[in-house]
Amino acid sequence: MTPLQAFVETHPRLFVLTGAGCSTASGIPDYRDRDGQWKRTPPVTFAAFMQEPHTRRRYWARSLLGWRRFGHALPNATHHALVELERQGRIELLVTQNVDGLHQRAGNGNVVDLHGRLDTVRCMSCDWRGTRHDFQRALVERNPEWTRLDANDAPDGDADLEGHDFGRFDVPPCPHCNAIVKPDVVFFGENVPSERVVAAMDACRRADAMLVVGSSLMVYSGYRFAHAAAQAGRPVAAVTLGRTRADALLALKVDAPCEEALGFLLAPASPDAPGVATAAT
Repeated sequence: MTPLQAFVETHPRLFVLTGAGCSTASGIPDYRDRDGQWKRTPPVTFAAFMQEPHTRRRYWARSLLGWRRFGHALPNATHHALVELERQGRIELLVTQNVDGLHQRAGNGNVVDLHGRLDTVRCMSCDWRGTRHDFQRALVERNPEWTRLDANDAPDGDADLEGHDFGRFDVPPCPHCNAIVKPDVVFFGENVPSERVVAAMDACRRADAMLVVGSSLMVYSGYRFAHAAAQAGRPVAAVTLGRTRADALLALKVDAPCEEALGFLLAPASPDAPGVATAAT
C-alpha cells in the first residue's frame, strides 16, 4: 500500500482540489515548471482584456487556433480515478481550478468550477451567454485566413502565436447588444464569484482531510483552502510535480504524475504507483 493510498483510506471524507496537472495527460499544457515559475508569459489580465481592443483581438486569434484541440480534449486516467473516488463515497466536494470541464465529462457529479468554464462565453454588458463552439464558428466565419495558420498549444485553449498582425482580426460582438464577449472564466485580476468560494470553504470545513491533485497552489484562490484546512488541524496531501506554495503545510506529498500516483484507484491490485512520497517535517 502506498502512503497516498493509506491517506485516502484513513480519511473517508475528502475535500479535493485539482489543478492543471490533472489535464496534462489530456494534451492540455500547464502553466508552471517544477519550481512554480511561469513557463510562458503570464495570462492576459481582466483589465487588459476589457480595456484594450488589441489585447482582445490577440486573445481571440490565439484562442481560435487553440480551441481546435482544447475543445475536443478527453478525460484521462486522473479524471477517471477521481470519479472512482467519488463512486466510493470518499469525496465531500471536488473543486477544480481548471476550466476544461473534464471532471464532469469523466463522470464527477459534485464539482465546483472555481475559475469557470471555457466552453461558455458571456456578454459583459447584458450577460447573454452562448457556447464556445458556436462562438468558434463565428470567429472562423469572420477570419477564415487565420484557420490556415499553425501554432503550438498553450494552457487553457490558448496557442503560441507571435509575429502576426492582430490589428485586422475581427472579433464578434454580443449578438444581442453588440458589447464585449468574454470567455466565462475568471481572468487574472478578476474576483472568483463569492458563492463558489463559500461552497468550497464549507465543504473544506466538513471534510476529514484535503487532497490536492495537480496544483502548485501558487494562486491564492486555491492556496486559501489548503491554508484553511491546515489551520483547522485537517491533514493535507498533495500529488503534484515539484514545489507547491503549501509545502510547509503538507502532511504528505507525492512527487509524481497524477495519473500514476492515483493509479491504485483504477487498478487496486497493480504495483505501487511510482513517485516520491514524503511526510511533512
